[in-house]
Amino acid sequence: MRVGILGVGLLAAGLEGWPAGRDVLAGIRPFDPSTVPDPAASLLPANERRRSSDCVRWAVQVAQEAIAQSGLDPHEVATVFASSGGEMDVLDKLCRALAAAEQVVSPTLFHQSVHNTAAGYWGIATKCQQSSTALSCYDDSCAAGLLEAVTYASVEERPVLFVAYDLPAPAPLHGARPIASAFAAAVVLAPSVEQALAIADVTLTPAAGREVSPALGQEFERLRLDNPAARVLPVLQALALGRRATIDLNLLDDQRLTIEVEPCRR
Repeated sequence: MRVGILGVGLLAAGLEGWPAGRDVLAGIRPFDPSTVPDPAASLLPANERRRSSDCVRWAVQVAQEAIAQSGLDPHEVATVFASSGGEMDVLDKLCRALAAAEQVVSPTLFHQSVHNTAAGYWGIATKCQQSSTALSCYDDSCAAGLLEAVTYASVEERPVLFVAYDLPAPAPLHGARPIASAFAAAVVLAPSVEQALAIADVTLTPAAGREVSPALGQEFERLRLDNPAARVLPVLQALALGRRATIDLNLLDDQRLTIEVEPCRR
């Protein structure tokens, strides 16, 4: 399947926004992960932003950046949201409430506990009624979501916004599911390669083992391994470097998603 990449969004410590993050990934600026971003997610209405979780704000922030760069109307773009854990902080609060003597659960927390919360807030903010998918595939969530988005763009011949995000869980959940730092990324994919930042040829093949493409640089490889959503980093690095690259992502135990990236312009 061949798709065009029309827009990119990026958010992580030391990678705040695609323009700055692109320079860091390309080695033009140093990588300094000492400060964790606090995304504004300005597309959300004030009331919704106040009620939203950190996961929602991170996902919406990269989604709105990618859509703005693409120049498309978000009302007309389908979405695929992928996260290995989703609302882990909300889950922690619900578990603590149920473990308390009163067992009183906040309706707002209950409303935010579902896996498609970020997709729902995006739909509210953009009034988008196009197809929306929210999925999880543990450590391979990013690859599964990317495959879903590429397939949609190819089969339906319509643009789609793909968003991958994961945030660290609080203790004690963190002990069972350790994620070291927050990461979110988004790309807008289209069946046409006109006006694209890059072309991506995507192939799914049987493959034994878990050999995948590492990120360039020890610090970025650590980030890639620390967060399931950051498995997309080698693709983003190819875009940042303006360099043709072949990236292999693991999907389950016996499949491999291969992305051949060919940048068109920066």
